[in-house]
Amino acid sequence: MTIGDRLAQVRTRIERAALAAGRSAAEVELVAVSKTRSPDELREAFRAGQRAFGENYAQELAAKAEALKDIVEIEWHFVGHLQTNKAKIAAKYADIVHTLDSAAVARALGRRVMHEGRGREMPVLIEVNVRGEPQKAGATPGELAEVMDAVRSQEGLSLRGLMTMPPSGDVDEARRAFETLSLLRNLHGGRTILPELSMGMSQDLEVAIACGATIVRVGTAIFGPRE
Repeated sequence: MTIGDRLAQVRTRIERAALAAGRSAAEVELVAVSKTRSPDELREAFRAGQRAFGENYAQELAAKAEALKDIVEIEWHFVGHLQTNKAKIAAKYADIVHTLDSAAVARALGRRVMHEGRGREMPVLIEVNVRGEPQKAGATPGELAEVMDAVRSQEGLSLRGLMTMPPSGDVDEARRAFETLSLLRNLHGGRTILPELSMGMSQDLEVAIACGATIVRVGTAIFGPRE
């Protein structure tokens, strides 16, 4: 099965999930998570109509953005843990960051975006560790207001929404995580303030869409299992 075939299957899943939830599939953006994948694989996905790609590591994002700089239509999403010392790379190469999780990272990224002179604000989402998993990054629900304020204080950043990584392998736990993220959005201004919810991956995108996801991040269902 080709990458194009898998992409078509994922798009069908999104359409069916949106229909079941009484939503339009146009409300859900598909980000192809391409960490460890080759530039040639990304080119194949691009030829099949994919435009948004998600990278987890700053150096890998930079390398692929340079390798594919002839394709100006690609939109780069940074979806991995962002450390302050990698803010410079994200500011230069990412079009949107999903994983801002502290006031310190907001300040570092905001400064770097202004230094890059992008001419526009960088959209960012705040990652929330809704289940309090110690092995995962993300602001706690109690820290969310502080991080939101920090983002708003940065001239180079535009707050667009929230993101979470659900517990792996348990669809019921994933649903609870997604429902909690949606509730947190409602508690902090609703869709007007936080229009985007980035949640849902290969194994649980249907559940995420039912819970209001506007962005799903899909890797293996598009590119196949990693070797």
